[in-house]
Amino acid sequence: MTLIRAQQTVQIQLSKRESKRMFSRIREDIKSVFHRDPAARNSLEVIFNYPGLHAVWIHRFSHKLWTWRLNWLARFLSNISRFLTGIEIHPGAQLGRRVFIDHGMGVVIGETAIVGNDVTLYHGVTLGGTSWQAGKRHPTLEDNSVVGAGAQVLGPITIGKNARVGSNSVVVKDVPANATCVGIPGRIILQRAEESSDKREHVSEKRQAIAKKYGFDAYAVSEENPDPVANAMGIMLEHVHQMDTKVEEMCKVIQSLGGDVCTDSIPRLDIEDFAETGISPVLKKAAVEAFDPHI
Repeated sequence: MTLIRAQQTVQIQLSKRESKRMFSRIREDIKSVFHRDPAARNSLEVIFNYPGLHAVWIHRFSHKLWTWRLNWLARFLSNISRFLTGIEIHPGAQLGRRVFIDHGMGVVIGETAIVGNDVTLYHGVTLGGTSWQAGKRHPTLEDNSVVGAGAQVLGPITIGKNARVGSNSVVVKDVPANATCVGIPGRIILQRAEESSDKREHVSEKRQAIAKKYGFDAYAVSEENPDPVANAMGIMLEHVHQMDTKVEEMCKVIQSLGGDVCTDSIPRLDIEDFAETGISPVLKKAAVEAFDPHI
């Protein structure tokens, strides 16, 4: 009798611990929404109106069933979650703490996917596989990574800590930590951690001065979401600037020696130069006025 009571007491204590842990995780999830979604107004709104949270909460239970080898019941519960939220998470997928799925519609997370802590996924994201072979075939997202809307992360690859995947990108290779990956196929832009903020600010000011000189801004991309094409244009423009500077110095020396060269100024790049030549002046002016240099 004493042994049975002791077992019951232990089970009650374990149940209380599980309940405390569950509610602690729920409070944690709600707080994480306020940190990442400015549209969130109060806890009641978050609890009832965020399908991304509902999908994560249901997944935790279905994943527990999956680990208990109740596979059919786990899949059935995940299908109910998909019907209610529009988010498909395989019960075999492993999700960390404070995972936030914003908007959520169309998100698909495969069976062998691993999602770390503080990861943010936007609508239309796919964490899919590229093979029908058994084993690890879905991506791993490490802590604090962000995957933009419509992005496809495919295969047993790793998205490093603090990495960013741009909207509508297709990623099939590893993305290192603190990097941004954009485009189809995904192109990686490394953020050099060793560069000081003063050096980055100096480079930014230098690029702005060069853009002003040539009348063409190739750097109209935020540092938080850089574009590899604009970055390549920036490097080429810096190269042209260095060549122009050296040619100007050579011209000054030649002119000081009595030479008659370098009298023509460097032509200025203007927005109008990139407008179509065959259209009327009125349409050309309208096209120039509507031109938005910000990517």
